[in-house]
Amino acid sequence: MAGNDRLRAALESLRRHLDQDLFPLEIGDAAADRRVLKELRGQLDDYLLPRLAAIDAPLLAVVGGSTGAGKSTLVNSLVGTTVTEPGVLRPTTLAPTLVCNPADSPWFTSPVILPGLARVTGGAIGGAAGGGRGEPGTLRIAPVEALPPGLALLDAPDIDSVVTANRELAAQLLAAADLWLFVTTAARYADEVPWSFLRLARERSTALAVILQRVPDEAREPVAADLARLLADNGLAGTPLFAVPELALPSERARLPAAVVQPIATWLADLSVDAKARAEVVRRTLTGALDSLATRVPDLADRVERQRAGIAELRAIADKAYDVAMSAFDEGMRDGRLLRGEVLARWQDFVGTGDLMRSLESRIGWLRDRIAAAFRGRPAPDRELRVALESGVESLIRSTADGAAERAVEAWLALPAGRDVLDRSGVAVSGRLGRASADLPRRAGEAVRAWQGHVLDLVRSEGADRRTLARAASFGVNSLGVLIMLAVFSTTGGITGIELGIAGGTGVLSQKLLEAVFGDQAVRTLTQEAREDLRRRVRALLDEERARFSSLVEGLGPATETAARLREAAKAVQERGDL
Repeated sequence: MAGNDRLRAALESLRRHLDQDLFPLEIGDAAADRRVLKELRGQLDDYLLPRLAAIDAPLLAVVGGSTGAGKSTLVNSLVGTTVTEPGVLRPTTLAPTLVCNPADSPWFTSPVILPGLARVTGGAIGGAAGGGRGEPGTLRIAPVEALPPGLALLDAPDIDSVVTANRELAAQLLAAADLWLFVTTAARYADEVPWSFLRLARERSTALAVILQRVPDEAREPVAADLARLLADNGLAGTPLFAVPELALPSERARLPAAVVQPIATWLADLSVDAKARAEVVRRTLTGALDSLATRVPDLADRVERQRAGIAELRAIADKAYDVAMSAFDEGMRDGRLLRGEVLARWQDFVGTGDLMRSLESRIGWLRDRIAAAFRGRPAPDRELRVALESGVESLIRSTADGAAERAVEAWLALPAGRDVLDRSGVAVSGRLGRASADLPRRAGEAVRAWQGHVLDLVRSEGADRRTLARAASFGVNSLGVLIMLAVFSTTGGITGIELGIAGGTGVLSQKLLEAVFGDQAVRTLTQEAREDLRRRVRALLDEERARFSSLVEGLGPATETAARLREAAKAVQERGDL
């Protein structure tokens, strides 16, 4: 009993891990992954957990098979009354009917087994007890005195039904059975669909009997022999095999003569009254179902890891897009593009570039004095140059963020999982996600202005040294700050012609002036600190932009430890003792 308690605890732990949405995205064969998950959940809920909780509960025999095999007629014939509706229209069995002795009704009407199906109780169809087919999604319970206690028959939908829900329900019910009564016909016993189920019964060691219906008298022996051969070839030698002759019944609701089904009825009755035989059937099927978890659960764990890897790939795509954007911004700082256009014009207004360039190498002292005088007398160009720089840096941030968003969307659209995420999020691909956020210009402007303020603080701190105080004071903090900002972008490489000379001269000039005030080492330190501070601020902006993508997959799919926990639970089940 203690061993069973441990086994139940392991199965309950396994079931809890299966409650997650393990396969939300179209990664790999997601449809197959979800089907495997659904089947595993179903067998735990419908069979393994309830059977372990009540090992001596009545035996459930599910009558399954192909369309038109005569399952409903067989059930009615075995119990001697019409409890399930046969007919020529397909599918006939819209809702499954479970026939049991009234003494066993409390077990089957409780939601312990097949908890996902609502219960409907009814007796013989058209009889005094009422009844009927039952609605789809329900399990009709039909108590019948003729069926001995300890055994129930469940008439399942067709395994090859044209209705997908019926096929899935048939598979679910067979997975919940202690015993399969698999019905086929002399004309269709070699079809592949039934054999796919029979091989599944073999793999899971499910207790099984095969009933061959509508066998012409002249073909009885050769057909039965051939079916027995096929069973042996598929690892099912020794499976009980019953042959029912082809008979002309007077109506659709007519039952087979009692003598025809007597061998089957006797075999089932012997099971119901022989506790040892019944326990052996239960133990065989239960053990087979548990053993199957040793391969099914690790396989599911592999599928879970594939889902996690697919989601991680989407995150990595977004990460790469914004890493590329950061690299593009770094290149924009180095290639001189920020020293073009408006910045160049404002620099020329600031110091009169043409004359100064000619005097740079030989007259740096005179140059410093002239610029200092210009700084003292013309504060406006100082501010205009800062504004031009601010605008240029903001534009560079926006363009790199736009490029990252476009690359990320295009890469996601190239993957089924990415398209799935975009579809389920309701984000219009032609909308904002493919471009930078609407409020990025505001945030970029704030970040650049904060950076400029930080540069001015650096200049104030460096200029407070008494050795540089006088020289720094002659220029002013704002003007020196602008020169530091220019130095951050002074390495050219992306411009040509006359602009190259002007931009290069701009960088050299600002560098010489700063060195004259602070010294070359201090200038290198100030420039590096200013550059890294700007990079940190831009990185933070791009991280916020990237979060628009990462948030779409946040919380999707299985938890990190799910695959490992599934394997641990499978191992615990495998290490169980005897039942």
